[in-house]
Amino acid sequence: MTGARVRETLLLGVRHHGPGSARAVRAALDAGRPEVVLVEGPPEADALVDLAADEGMRPPVALLAHVVDEPGRSAFWPLADFSPEWVAIQWALGHGVPVRFIDLPAAHSLAVRTEDEGEGEGRGQGQGQGEGGGEGAGGGDGGDMGGVRVDPLGVLTETAGYDDPERWWEDVVEHRGTAGDPFAPFEAVAEAMEALREAYGDGGHARDLVREAHMRFQVRAAQKEFGPERVAVVCGAWHVPALRRKTTVAADRALLKGLPKVKAEMTWVPWTHRRLSRASGYGAGIVSPGWYAHLFGAPDRPVERWMTKVARLLRDEDRLVSSAHVIEAVRLAETLAAMRGRPLAGLTETADAVRAVMCEGSDVPLALVHDKLVVGDVLGEVPDAAPAVPLQRDLTKLQRRLRLKPEASERELELDLRKETDAARSRLLHRLRLLGVGWGEPTASRGSTGTFRETWRLRWEPELAVRVAEAGVWGTTVLGAATGKASSDAVDAGALSDVTVLAERCLLAELPDALPVVMRVLVDRAALDTDVGHLAQALPALVRSLRYGDVRGTGTEALGEVALGLAERIFVGLPPACAGLDADAALEMRRHVDAVHQAVALLGEFGAGSGTGFGSYSGTGGAQGVRARWHSVLRTLAERESVAGVVRGRCVRLLLDGGELGDEDVARLMGLALSRGSAPAEGAAWIEGFVGGGSGGGMLLVHDERLLGLVDDWLCGVSDAAFIDVLPLLRRTFSAYEAGVRRTLGELVRRGPTGRSAGAVGGAGAGQGAGMPGFGARLDPTRADAVVPIVHLLLGLPMDAGVGAGAGAGSGAGVVLRAGADVGAEVRAVGAVGDDCVGVDG
Repeated sequence: MTGARVRETLLLGVRHHGPGSARAVRAALDAGRPEVVLVEGPPEADALVDLAADEGMRPPVALLAHVVDEPGRSAFWPLADFSPEWVAIQWALGHGVPVRFIDLPAAHSLAVRTEDEGEGEGRGQGQGQGEGGGEGAGGGDGGDMGGVRVDPLGVLTETAGYDDPERWWEDVVEHRGTAGDPFAPFEAVAEAMEALREAYGDGGHARDLVREAHMRFQVRAAQKEFGPERVAVVCGAWHVPALRRKTTVAADRALLKGLPKVKAEMTWVPWTHRRLSRASGYGAGIVSPGWYAHLFGAPDRPVERWMTKVARLLRDEDRLVSSAHVIEAVRLAETLAAMRGRPLAGLTETADAVRAVMCEGSDVPLALVHDKLVVGDVLGEVPDAAPAVPLQRDLTKLQRRLRLKPEASERELELDLRKETDAARSRLLHRLRLLGVGWGEPTASRGSTGTFRETWRLRWEPELAVRVAEAGVWGTTVLGAATGKASSDAVDAGALSDVTVLAERCLLAELPDALPVVMRVLVDRAALDTDVGHLAQALPALVRSLRYGDVRGTGTEALGEVALGLAERIFVGLPPACAGLDADAALEMRRHVDAVHQAVALLGEFGAGSGTGFGSYSGTGGAQGVRARWHSVLRTLAERESVAGVVRGRCVRLLLDGGELGDEDVARLMGLALSRGSAPAEGAAWIEGFVGGGSGGGMLLVHDERLLGLVDDWLCGVSDAAFIDVLPLLRRTFSAYEAGVRRTLGELVRRGPTGRSAGAVGGAGAGQGAGMPGFGARLDPTRADAVVPIVHLLLGLPMDAGVGAGAGAGSGAGVVLRAGADVGAEVRAVGAVGDDCVGVDG
């Protein structure tokens, strides 16, 4: 056996997730025929390695290690089908050769993890860092040396005169065939790493020395059992010089002495190409996992096959891409490679060719190609025989029963809660959210506002396997764990609003055993909390929960009683709570008033005929009288001068919208708020409360000239000094309006409250009557006549000389009559258009 050796042991230094390294490893193992293969990784995985040969195992996958008592402390060792370690494992299992992992055990690496390394994935910790294998580009990212991370691949790239490490790696390794001496690449890599280790040492990470000491122990044990020449080691190229170095057993034992240790468990979990990329924060990741998977899997003509994939993707997005585009893109990529002196077209050349030929120079479709193909959303699979916590097994069973397959790509799921399967899916997703497993996030439903519809955005991330393991402390099933977690969260909740939100989530997740606990805590907290703001925050979520009684068949009688009791306490405490507020507190109180108003509306609906029980409150008016009580509170707030202006204005608006105040009352209250005796800032705040917030206040001013006149008169009377103070408030109020509303208001103000035209042009009765504010009182015949030719054209009627602008001046109806002609149909058709022209001014 030839190649890089330690006592004739074959050392195969690789770049993790490098398809060129993977091909070279397979060729070297075929040539060397070792009797044992040692792979860089945690020894706890030895018991799981046979599962790699299972038909249900489909990479990308990862070894997951976590602390038994604290699953959140975990590390991953990802493997793709183009990872050299995975190829070595598959070769060994296919040839009946034992596989052993030789890195520092996860029991030690998880115990010594430091704060700055956080919860990153295994190889994401950088080269030489023990947490999860710490591998990087070219065998590792190197370590820190004076706070600077050493990247071996970057150093070699710069030495070779390249400016892009990926381009250099493609030219030197990926585009190189496997012909010739299969061990020569590893000899060259070992020599390069030897020079780097001489220059940088351990790269500033002393833990590298500990990991390499453990590797040497495992190599010695294998050499003693099988013989030095029968052992092959697949590890990051950065470690090869350390494994070749001759050290004593005593020195290695001294490095390993006294290492902390925890009890750890390990299993296989699915992984994704997206999580293999550096963009995900994975330190040893690669830029283009999808591209590398293509290079590794393509039997021949990789560029042609890649362009075909790109064309298929773009066609699926309704872009016009033909076979001619594919041919031309291949030719351009090969030409670019030749001009740049590259042996074959790489990712840069193919991307440039795709942009120029298939994307017409646009980076928008090219970004789609990068996201879907260069990176990709491939999600691996693990067999059922892989170890898993009971909660994970129950979740897997539910996913299969409900036909909810985890997918790496994001997708939307529309649910109709009237269907049993969709209702069960909704319950599962809500329970997982309670457990902190964010597989799905609810989003706004399209095309329907009914409570029987839900829309979810689903995306499975590998880290969710850790969240499931963490949630396993609450129970062995999804239902049991969600119940235990909700009960615990209710007891530990810090605010009343948190408890009401939790009650809502319990109803959504249908947790009948947790709801009584949550309700007891809710009643106790509501009785003790005297802050009206807290009560107002809690009421909306509580009332929203009542909606689910009908749709989900969940009893909400207890919630109804608590909601009514909470509403009564708010009604009593709100008036004094609204007095003496500063500007920020007043805006916050306005939001509380809006929220309570919506909640009261729902409470009234349920009491009026939803069938929801309200217990003891039903005998005292219950929900039927809650609206009347609330309107009384709003009227009190609207007329009390000590209440902040923004709150008073909002209360008047809510009463007006609800039909509880007439136009005269609103004008009176506005006149009082905007009178000369009121402070300008308070008047501006009142206006903001009445017509601000983008709640349709602009249209109210457009259609009610009297209210607009009051605002206009008040604003004209504000002094110059006060105007500067109120301008920010007014700008915030009117900037929320749509552009068309602002434009119409400006035109109305420009013309003035009585700025209507003196009369219509021509016609009897001109100048009589009152039109809409800002519009003419009568028809403008000249402008009305202008539409007649268009109507003739649309109806296919003949065009006569009398038809045209101005031909019907003085008709008073915007209709042109032809002398001696039967124009009945024409009059009826054009008359409808003429009606639309009434009031057009200037």
